[in-house]
Amino acid sequence: MKRTTTALVLLCSLLSCRPQHHGIVIGSKNFTEQVVLGELLAQQIERHTGQHVERRFYLAGTYIAHQALLAGRIDGYVEYTGTALTAILKQQPSSDAALVFQQVRDAYSQRFHLLVLPSLGFNNTFAIVVSDGDAKRLHLKTIADLASHPELRLGVGYEFLERPDGYRGLAKTYGLHFAGEPRVMDLGLLYRALKENEIDVAVGSNTDAQIEAMHLVVLEDNRHYFPPYEAVPIVRPDIVNKDPRVRSALEELAGTVSAEDIRKMNYAVDVEHVDVTVVVKKFLQHLNRPVTNSVINH
Repeated sequence: MKRTTTALVLLCSLLSCRPQHHGIVIGSKNFTEQVVLGELLAQQIERHTGQHVERRFYLAGTYIAHQALLAGRIDGYVEYTGTALTAILKQQPSSDAALVFQQVRDAYSQRFHLLVLPSLGFNNTFAIVVSDGDAKRLHLKTIADLASHPELRLGVGYEFLERPDGYRGLAKTYGLHFAGEPRVMDLGLLYRALKENEIDVAVGSNTDAQIEAMHLVVLEDNRHYFPPYEAVPIVRPDIVNKDPRVRSALEELAGTVSAEDIRKMNYAVDVEHVDVTVVVKKFLQHLNRPVTNSVINH
């Protein structure tokens, strides 16, 4: 009982039950991509409204960020539709991106009175990746192409073997067989193992910076096995009611951030150690270019 009370006190201390700000506050979870996306929302709002936006980044995980939004400690952050559906709404995963977005949008409005805006443009789902050399040599473009190459060795993270959207379903959907059992390792070691030729295929994330850094190829999920994890801004309605320019500013970002774009921004922050404000500012200066173009020069 004492531990429970202590945990509740800590949570209340972190989130508070009352808003502690007067302007607009944008939050993020505690990893690089989330900080990039939080900064993207903040700069976009500042550019269109002239208001200063307070940043409250690194808010631990999904639950803390969601509770901070409900409590009014932050006014918005970027969530992933698949995460919202399964982790917050406790619904079964689905491969239908449009349906998942609609379910999340409607449920967040009805249950939490929160506004879910259109996707920024990229899907941070699982990615099956191979080296550029193997992709060319074996003519690998889709996950289905792997079925013709049972000699390849697969590497995965620990939880991928047990997830409902993980290895068993993937192998069944595509009729895949690999050389031996999948090698299970920390996610941080997967790309090193691929680079050092210890594995031939890795299961990563669609927006991992290493994909850009190592010139890897993401195979197309042509049978739409993986659930969508589209990045969507979620905001409190009162901030857009007070200043409609906030909504129009965020909706202007819809469809502008490709998977390649976010990989490059993650790479610039994580690997090149460029300040996130500089990375995002440069991206926003290139919004008029097609989203498939490079936005960070290395």
